[in-house]
Amino acid sequence: MLFSLLKDFQFKLIKEFYLIMSDQDLQVSVITELKTVMDPDLHKDIVTLGFVKNMNVEDGKVKFQVELTTPACPVKEQLKTECETKVSAIKGVKSVDVEMTAVVRAAEHSQPILTDVKNIIAVASGKGGVGKSTVSANLAMALQMSGAKVGLMDADIYGPSIPQMLGIPITPPKGGADNKFYPHEQYGLKVVSAAFLQKEGVPLMLRGPMLGGIIQQFLQNVEWGELDYLVIDLPPGTGDVQLTLTQRAPISGAVVVTTPQEVSLIDAAKGVKMFETVKVPLLGIVENMSHFICDGCDKKHYIFKSGGGNALAEKFKIPFLTEIPLMGGVVDGGDKGVPIIMSDPTSPATKAYKELAGQVAAQLSILHANKDKPASSFELAWEG
Repeated sequence: MLFSLLKDFQFKLIKEFYLIMSDQDLQVSVITELKTVMDPDLHKDIVTLGFVKNMNVEDGKVKFQVELTTPACPVKEQLKTECETKVSAIKGVKSVDVEMTAVVRAAEHSQPILTDVKNIIAVASGKGGVGKSTVSANLAMALQMSGAKVGLMDADIYGPSIPQMLGIPITPPKGGADNKFYPHEQYGLKVVSAAFLQKEGVPLMLRGPMLGGIIQQFLQNVEWGELDYLVIDLPPGTGDVQLTLTQRAPISGAVVVTTPQEVSLIDAAKGVKMFETVKVPLLGIVENMSHFICDGCDKKHYIFKSGGGNALAEKFKIPFLTEIPLMGGVVDGGDKGVPIIMSDPTSPATKAYKELAGQVAAQLSILHANKDKPASSFELAWEG
């Protein structure tokens, strides 16, 4: 009887040992296969990049996380599908559970301000009337809807339009301790605007030094809290506000908005040169009001001209981020205070704004990856 019990116990130990060894070998195979899954923007595999987290392999059931650098990653579903397909094909794998997560990487801060803000995105244009503020509002909303913590600074001092576009009443911001004040909140965004510093309809008539003072308040006195992205809607041109911000704020990168016309492209080129001069990385060019899609035919009509934004990007060897169509819904959304990305989630303009958010986030991740040290290799759960 005793001999039989000992034999059964020994058999269970041997069985468990071989199961452990089998799971360990299977995890090695899974990791080896995941090393063939490449991030198309960073040009490295997801294991080397340190994206693979919390892997568990038990009795052929494989579970792990893929931690991306932004929730707005444009290839998130592509990477998930590739991971599932390749791991499922491994002999001995019974099931695969891939959870996609994201932790936004922080840019280096050269100045001791906005230290809780991971990335600061400046949105600029060479001239007015190209839809820069509309792009800023919808870009911020697209990033927020992807799951990121986002703020929006309306630094267009003489023509602040962000409150109107987001349906925010013109009221003074709430004050805090030490001369700090809190941003307004709308649709999950934290928003600051020069419009909140004056009664509705009353213009801000300021000289250059006073402009710098307002920008300094926005940078130092606003309780932004922790943000993944702060989008700054700059005034058009290359003046005082742009120089103040680029000198005093740790701008992660800039987006330049243009329309297809030559007169807009000429001024947009000046904006690109300004950022190059002050050493702010260019994330890319956006061509707004690129084309019109007629009702019922789904055909693109290039009312002004075509290819101008792309040609500008090629000239300066910077990314062309996207082209945004001319649509009545974009205008209606801005007038009613509900951005089109919320009011019409299936429209071509919404698709373009989501693509823009993904491309901007990807360009920031590329900048961070080029500055970061190589990620440590994945460690097996059984090691040590």
